Order: sequence, then C-alpha cells, then structure tokens
Amino acid sequence: MKNLSPVGLSELSAGDCLREERVRLGLKQEEMAQIGGVTRNTQGSYERDERRPDTGYLKALHAVGLDVLYVVTGARTPERAGALSDDEEVLIKRYRSIPLDDQKSVRRFLQAIADDVAKSSN
Repeated sequence: MKNLSPVGLSELSAGDCLREERVRLGLKQEEMAQIGGVTRNTQGSYERDERRPDTGYLKALHAVGLDVLYVVTGARTPERAGALSDDEEVLIKRYRSIPLDDQKSVRRFLQAIADDVAKSSN
C-alpha cells in the first residue's frame, strides 16, 4: 500500500505549536488568552493539549499574526514573494486592531523618528 503519511508536517502537538506561536508573537499566556477571549487557565489547557481551541479563539489570534495553519496542521503557512517579515506582519495587525485615534498617534510617532533619522544622515 502507498505511504499516505503527511510530509513536511511538524511532529509537535497542536498545544506545542500554539505555545511556539505565542512565544514567536512575544505574548504571555495571559495576553494571548485575553486576545482569544479565554482565561489564562484555558490558554494553559490548550498549550497542554487538554482542550482544543474553537474557531472564534483562532480567528481572534489570527488577527494579531497567529499562524493558524501551523497550530492546526503543524505545517507553516507558505510566505508569498515580497511578503512582510513575521515582525512586520504582527506590527501591522496590531496597528489595525487599535482605535483610529491611536493609529494616528502611531503614524505621527513614526514620522518623527523618520524625520530625525533623515536629519542625522545629512
């Protein structure tokens, strides 16, 4: 019979992949739990493979950069040519999740830094 085992998939459990993603995103269990709309205890039970997260939790975390495909299958989502780095993607998703007034403040802050760098390079 033909070998039908998946190729290129992680040997890690879903909980291990979820923990790895939390660390990659720079989040503490409490922070990830809040974003996902669960308690820290529930977050811990997901990471220990005692429970499985629902789609609402995964969608909320996808909005801040969680690689849902990796958590569910163990296979990383392929990157598009010219794609943003993981850090850039997380920054943009977090930026999009904050109120418009705060987005405006972030843009002013970044512009001030860029102006300062331009002055010092002259």
